[in-house]
Amino acid sequence: MLPKIDGFECAEHIRQKDNNIPILFLTAKSLEADKLEGFRRGGDDYITKPFSFQELLCRIEVFLKRSVKKHEEAENSFRKNNLFFHYTNLRLTIDSEEIALTQKEAALLQLFITRKNNLIKREEILNLLWGDDDYFMGRSLDVFISRLRKYLENADGIKIQNHHGVGFKFVVE
Repeated sequence: MLPKIDGFECAEHIRQKDNNIPILFLTAKSLEADKLEGFRRGGDDYITKPFSFQELLCRIEVFLKRSVKKHEEAENSFRKNNLFFHYTNLRLTIDSEEIALTQKEAALLQLFITRKNNLIKREEILNLLWGDDDYFMGRSLDVFISRLRKYLENADGIKIQNHHGVGFKFVVE
């Protein structure tokens, strides 16, 4: 038989596994000491019975909005060692140096990040970012790769490898 654990212990267990899961206590325990214990053990919110169903729905909506915002932020940003990249803001920060990127530089870096440690064929990059893979677009790609390499030269554990005649690999150690 499994041991019985209370909601506070369950919250602690969840927090040990994942700090981003919202925890809402819905309980008859209405003493201030109980509420404080719930928050100390990892709860994000605490509602005592009797409660308004509309209030419960509003609090759940707040949790959902926060988690969507965190997810969007995670998709639009990348952090590794001394590097922070924010795609939406077109900003690359290495140590404390902030670099304003062009839209194309940011799009190329975002593509590399989403496919990190995997070889991306030159033609695929050209088709995805320029919509064409002719000679002149290829020369433009080379210029953008050179710029990104220059920006990333002080980034710890990050480099762009050239695979001659094939493509590039964004290596993250």
